[in-house]
Amino acid sequence: MSSLEIQHIDGIATVCMSRGKVNALDGEMVSELRSALRELARRDDTAGVVLTGAGAFFSFGLDVPGLYDLTPAAFTEFLRDFTALYTELFGFPRPLIAALNGHAAAGGCMLALAADLRLMADGPGRIGLNEASFGSSLFAGSVEMLRFAVGDPAAAQVAHRATLFDVAAAAKLGLIDDVVAAEQLLGEARSRAAALSHGHLAAFRSIKALLRGRVIETMRAAEAASIDEFVEIWYSAPTREQLRRIQIRR
Repeated sequence: MSSLEIQHIDGIATVCMSRGKVNALDGEMVSELRSALRELARRDDTAGVVLTGAGAFFSFGLDVPGLYDLTPAAFTEFLRDFTALYTELFGFPRPLIAALNGHAAAGGCMLALAADLRLMADGPGRIGLNEASFGSSLFAGSVEMLRFAVGDPAAAQVAHRATLFDVAAAAKLGLIDDVVAAEQLLGEARSRAAALSHGHLAAFRSIKALLRGRVIETMRAAEAASIDEFVEIWYSAPTREQLRRIQIRR
């Protein structure tokens, strides 16, 4: 069964993650997202994309219970696919708007950081990279996207505080670009996606590549080593205990 719902309206594709209560990211969802976005990038009738989630969550990040028992080799392979996903999103050759309908934590926040704009519903949703709070690290690519979005000082604050920020704090930090009434979120995201290229997709694609190309090169150069370090920390005894507690709470 697909974890995605895709709808086209007036040239804008809305990709909705719909997997369980929190839209947790597993291998199947990552694969589906990569395939869907590649197909949309090839389509001449797609002028922009909105990425959102179903229910009260955009995505609460990696599917810890589903990934916990993987061997280090299998988990490493999953992380290679996941980091490739957000790198592809970051360089996506069409306007890409993250419509944050609810919580965007950890890996969910990373997907949001890959977008050109992040709009968040006015409500209880929170966003952040909270990995350090349960003994995990980050990826080189996620840190580069964070820096690109908010600048170095705010990036250090987000990464080290390892908390989930409410909409006001997230807007102040630059984690989100705008706060929108929940009932207007998707409509506003579609409008922003349509407007961002000014109707000239070739020019948009060129400018986006100029803005993000060197960042992507930096991401790719350091990603493999950061994944290896992430895996080493993930399978350390203190972090495994924290992850086990997360499984119990969920």
